[in-house]
Amino acid sequence: MNRRPAKRIVLCAFLVSGFCFFLPAQQDPLPGADINTIEARGEFRLGIQAYNRYAFNEAILSFERALAFRSGEALILEWLGRSYYRSGLEETALRQWRSAGQSYGWNTGPGVLLGSWIETVSNRRSFLPVPDDGVRYVESGRYPGTSGDVVLYRQPTAVLPMDDGSAWVVAYGSNEIVRIDVNGVVSSRSRGPLNGFDRPYDLVKGRGDRLYLSEYRGGRISVLNGRGEWQSYIGERGRGDGQFVGPQNLAVDEEGYLYVVDYGNRRICKFDPDGVFILSFGKRDGFFQGFLSPTGIAAREGRIYIADGAGKRIAVFDRNGTYEGDLVTGLSGPESLRFLSDGKLLAADTNRVLLIDTDTALVRELGAAGNSRMRIVGADMDRNGNVLAVNFDAGEVSILTRLDDMASGLFVQIERVSVEQFPLVTVELRVEDRLRRPVVGLQPLNFLVTEGGRIADEQNLLERGYLQTASDIAILAERSSLTAVLQDDLAAAVRDISRSLAADQRIRSFVSAGVQPQRERTDAANVQALEAAGRGSAALYSPRWRFDLGLRLAAGDLLAGRKKRAVIFITSGALGDLAFEQYGLSELAAYMANNGVIFNAVVVGGGNPAEEVRYLCRETGGKAVSLYRPEGIGELARSLESSPNGSYILNFRSSLSTDFGRAYLPVEAEVYLMERSGRDGIIYFPPME
Repeated sequence: MNRRPAKRIVLCAFLVSGFCFFLPAQQDPLPGADINTIEARGEFRLGIQAYNRYAFNEAILSFERALAFRSGEALILEWLGRSYYRSGLEETALRQWRSAGQSYGWNTGPGVLLGSWIETVSNRRSFLPVPDDGVRYVESGRYPGTSGDVVLYRQPTAVLPMDDGSAWVVAYGSNEIVRIDVNGVVSSRSRGPLNGFDRPYDLVKGRGDRLYLSEYRGGRISVLNGRGEWQSYIGERGRGDGQFVGPQNLAVDEEGYLYVVDYGNRRICKFDPDGVFILSFGKRDGFFQGFLSPTGIAAREGRIYIADGAGKRIAVFDRNGTYEGDLVTGLSGPESLRFLSDGKLLAADTNRVLLIDTDTALVRELGAAGNSRMRIVGADMDRNGNVLAVNFDAGEVSILTRLDDMASGLFVQIERVSVEQFPLVTVELRVEDRLRRPVVGLQPLNFLVTEGGRIADEQNLLERGYLQTASDIAILAERSSLTAVLQDDLAAAVRDISRSLAADQRIRSFVSAGVQPQRERTDAANVQALEAAGRGSAALYSPRWRFDLGLRLAAGDLLAGRKKRAVIFITSGALGDLAFEQYGLSELAAYMANNGVIFNAVVVGGGNPAEEVRYLCRETGGKAVSLYRPEGIGELARSLESSPNGSYILNFRSSLSTDFGRAYLPVEAEVYLMERSGRDGIIYFPPME
């Protein structure tokens, strides 16, 4: 464990002692009995109720009216800022929060919290991990191989991050793979079939639920399912086709082909997804001088990148094994290679982790593990943006985190409080880092809920968004002059989306983005009805169609539904002259990102997506694809199942007096992960008695 239990006990005592960032129970946040105060209280209550219904525009109006009665009231300004933030109007939210902070006082508890929010929102840049922006990574924790006298695993050689924030660690020395959660707790382990693994070395994910594990001394590849359970073997010991002498690192390309570093034979072996041998390459010939010691391997866009440890270089081949040259030379001793989501190459190089741009061959050192015994043989980025560095000599995995993330902590937002079953209170919250990336993998021990500084009773973690497979989709159809002649393509796109849905996915709404965007009344379970909606009537199409209003309507329909949610925009690629007439590009991106909505686009008619479309995809974790690509567009719906999601739902039993439903009751949530933490606190109204 990397976070000592004693730390949490001290912090809990600190909270209970009476110092709290939020209002103590029973204090009236809008004191006074004059008519203006009474009116302000009424509007404020309506605003909070609207906020909890996801009616953010309505909440803004109520809070504005409340301010008209109590001008400059800090609490109202704070809630007005929250509503603007959830509406995507971040600059306006920041202005309200700055005014609230001045009214509270920046050195007070609420002022400190608002200052943290302001700094985080002001400095955001991207949704996805951005390891190449010059920020150094520093060690924030470790997954040690021992705990006291207990051996957890020995001599790690590789790590495979999973969608739920956990990671498989390949333990060469103890002949097993060990799954470790974000808190450093071993949740499961696998030692293979009856005869066991024989010096496992590397682990990669194949198509579907399949994992491939190389066994160095066994001279074979084990095929596992997603739970690490052994299924079958590929290959055997030997020097012929499909045989190995000391297989080490592995890679899988976009088509599912498996590439194996056959270390003892100094070559690379390629197999199809079912384990059928295709070819081998990398031997000395007239163009290539051969490998001295092939180690790491990675595949992307038809090219295979192979590290040569003794040769201190990374060579490049095409998918058929033709040598194309060296990417970089003069390294210390490169071992594992892994591609990140942005196409950069992460390389383990003796005692450091490198980031390599395959287009420019630029190399940057991200960081190094801090242990004096150091040989980093593997590295990869986990779902929370940390680099996991496998230190073979120290027998542990080091967790490297962006230096600015360490300083800023976690961004925690209580999004909704439900009191229908009071005194049982349900709290929905979102946990992110400073770049708006969801933090996944949190467990009950990572949360602490308090009421006015007192630890709440009967706390439970009910739901973790990253574990959910159910999702909601809203389809948005462009109704422009360009798509008016592409009605069959629009219908085909809708049909393909509908047919690719899993059993627990649903189309929640269908919006036509015309002059006045509107919801189409259709049976989402009826493919023919959906196709008809996709085509639309001639009256819907106009050169004055409105993208911004259509997108707001489609995204808004998702907020009260499931936590995994996406808008799929069917478009010609162009957005038209009125695309951002009422809402700007950054406001639309913030509206979706701040409410956990992914934006995807399907381009019909052979066009290319506008840069604004690409931007919205990039900022929300989505993708723009062509309707006509060979693999189809079903990936857009299927990918929702594994999308990162930082939503969590907790409940607790309130012990506070409701004053017959008139009291303003406080609730606070704090989140701890390794050496980082974050908090939020709001007030809510109990049911009227």
